[in-house]
This record gives sequence, structure tokens and C-alpha cells, in this order.
Amino acid sequence: MLPDNLNPLTFIVIKKNIPNFFTCLNLLCGCIGIVLAFRGELVWTAYMVGIAAVMDFLDGFVARLLKVHSEIGKQLDSLADMVTFGVVPGVVMFKLFQESIFYYGWPEDIQGPNAILPGSFGDLWIDFNNPLTSWQLLLPFSAFLITIFSAIRLAKFNIDTRQADSFIGVPTPANSILICSLPLVLFTGNHLNECADGGYSGIGPLIKFWKNGPDFLQQWIMNPWFLLGLTLVMSFLLVAELPLFALKFKNFSWKDNKIRFIFLALCLALLIIFRQLGIPFIIVLYILMSVVNNSVNRNKRTSSDYE
Repeated sequence: MLPDNLNPLTFIVIKKNIPNFFTCLNLLCGCIGIVLAFRGELVWTAYMVGIAAVMDFLDGFVARLLKVHSEIGKQLDSLADMVTFGVVPGVVMFKLFQESIFYYGWPEDIQGPNAILPGSFGDLWIDFNNPLTSWQLLLPFSAFLITIFSAIRLAKFNIDTRQADSFIGVPTPANSILICSLPLVLFTGNHLNECADGGYSGIGPLIKFWKNGPDFLQQWIMNPWFLLGLTLVMSFLLVAELPLFALKFKNFSWKDNKIRFIFLALCLALLIIFRQLGIPFIIVLYILMSVVNNSVNRNKRTSSDYE
């Protein structure tokens, strides 16, 4: 029963735009994330990307639940994803590159008393009068390969009819979550180290594991060549012809969603055990499970052809 002052046409318009409301929240989170990233607040940027990913899931879920679809909704979703899951990870990687170059490559004579410590994610200003080599000046801009290939990925998605129920190539939200999880890994590692030094034992066996972990993590993640390798690999995977399952539930039966339920259960286990540290493992797990699932399905099809 509709309210007396709400005619059916207005109700239909409101109903059709509910998914777009969640899409706009996704876009808003992306805009805030960019501002926070340029202010050096990469941990908060990661949180905004996490919220945006939830909004991105909800807009599609609500659209299927309400059985409302529109061309403008499809285009708006891609535009919002371009900002949140294309521009934001590029900016985050750019800031990480800047920090990593300071950590590994800047000459000792320019590390003054106001130098920014690695892992602080503060503003890092480049003085072109300082004796920086060309790679130190230019390498951070390679981060925007992620943004470029995210745009290509989203453009391909909009015209590729094969991706209605699955993905070809790593989805931009998964790529963005992986990259934005790096500041969280550093932050969590340092927190666990402080807990270990203080004798706090509430985290259990993780304390022993991470007792000397943050130094190793910082040296690994803040290595500019690791960041360059990650940038190139993820840029390639965004547009690779790699089939990946999608978290799109048309129903909640075990038979139709076995791979999704197993993946979500493993995600929960990783988050409980490792907290923020489990996020990059989740993205790697997603890719590996998709590869295994594709192999199993291919073998089933091959077996059925011979029967």
C-alpha cells in the first residue's frame, strides 16, 4: 500500500534510484579518500576504500533485489568505480613510492632534522635543487599505470557481454583493496610490535610471529622495486584474460554458490586470525580460488565431452 501523497510514478522513480544512492556514496568515499591520501592519511584512505567497496556491493545487490536496472545506473557505477577504485589506488601507490624512495634511495645529506620517517605517510616535498637522480623523480609517477589500466578494465567491462555473471581480469575493487591494504599492513605490524614490547599477550601466538616482523615488512613493502613490480603485475591482471568468479548471489543455495560460500568463510577466518594483515591474503586467495575453480570446471567439461 502506497502512502496517499505518493503516486505510483514517484514511487517507481525513487525505487529505481535507490541503487544509484549507494553508487553515489561509493563516489563520495572515493573523493574523500583522495583528499586524505594527499594529506598523507593513507590508513584512513584505506578505510574509505573499504566503505566504498561495501557501497559498491550494495548497489548491485539492491538493484537485483528490487529488480531495477537502468543504463544510467550502469554508467554511473563505472564512473564512481573509476574514481574510487582507479584514481585512489594510483594516488596511494604514488605516496608509497615517495615514501619508499626516501626510505631506500635518498642521499644522506638531504635527510635533515625535519625529515619524514618512513611509514609516517606524511607529505613528502621534492626539492628539485637536491641531487636526486632521474629515477627517484620519475618512478612515483609509474603508480598511475594502475589508474590507466583501471580505466581500460572498466571500459572493457561495459562492453563485454561475457562478464554478466563473472569477471574477466581482476576487478578494480579487488585491486584497490589490495593496494590500499599496504598502509594497513604497516600500521598493524607496528602496533603488534608495540604490544609485544609492552608484554601484552592478548593477541596470542601472533605476538611471537610479529615480534620482529614490522622491520621486515617495512623493508619489503617500502622497497620501490617491490612497489614497481606490484604495480606492473596488478596493471596486467586488470586486463588479463583471466576468468574470476563474482560475488553475485542470485539465490543462496549451496549448489549454485559453493565457491562463494567457501571463499567468504576463508575470508572470515583470515580476518579473525590476522585482522588487517589478512586483507592482501584475501585478494591473493580470490585469484587462486578462481584459477582452481576454472581448472575444475574445464576438467568437468572435458570429461563430459568424452562420455
